[in-house]
Amino acid sequence: MIDGDAVRHRDADGVAQPPMADGAAVERPSGAAGPEPTALDPEAGMATAEYAIATVAAAGFAGLLIVILRSGEVRELLLGIIRSALAV
Repeated sequence: MIDGDAVRHRDADGVAQPPMADGAAVERPSGAAGPEPTALDPEAGMATAEYAIATVAAAGFAGLLIVILRSGEVRELLLGIIRSALAV
C-alpha cells in the first residue's frame, strides 16, 4: 500500500464512488491493478482545483487580450501589417 493514494471504487453501475470517510480501505474489483486504495488522501481533488485556477487565469488573459486588441493603436498596427503583406 502506498500512503496518500486514494482510489475511488465504482458501484455496480460503474459510477465512481468516493473513498470511505472512516479511513477504511475501499473495495476494489477483483483483478484491479494499482496501489491499495486508502480514504485519507490529503491531495484529493487537487487536479480539479488546479484546472479551476488555470481556467480562471486563461479567462483573465483572454479578457486582457480583448482590451488590448480593441485599442486604436493596436488595431492600426495590425491593419498596417496586413496591408503591407497584401501589397507584396
